Amino acid sequence: MTGWYRDGSCRTDANDGGIHVVCAAVTEKFLSYSKSRGNDLITPAPRYRFPGLKPGDRWCLCAARWSEAERAGVAPPVVLDASDDKALKIVPLATLERYAK
Repeated sequence: MTGWYRDGSCRTDANDGGIHVVCAAVTEKFLSYSKSRGNDLITPAPRYRFPGLKPGDRWCLCAARWSEAERAGVAPPVVLDASDDKALKIVPLATLERYAK
């Protein structure tokens, strides 16, 4: 289950230093890119109860990482209704709408 609160929504609070507010349907290109940038979302991490992601899974991404991926041409589709408005502090709404799923 994704989200700071593990409730399927990308809402967050002040304790979330990464600002995980963009709900995305991850793609193989994005997962490979993220791993190349030091954030392996593919490999399961049982001690954190993290099963690892596969293309099509929904996950709450850091708004800055999603924006970085967008500039690199590998941004995954966005699920707007599960993303938090805090993403708009980092990514313009028009950009997110272009990737809306």
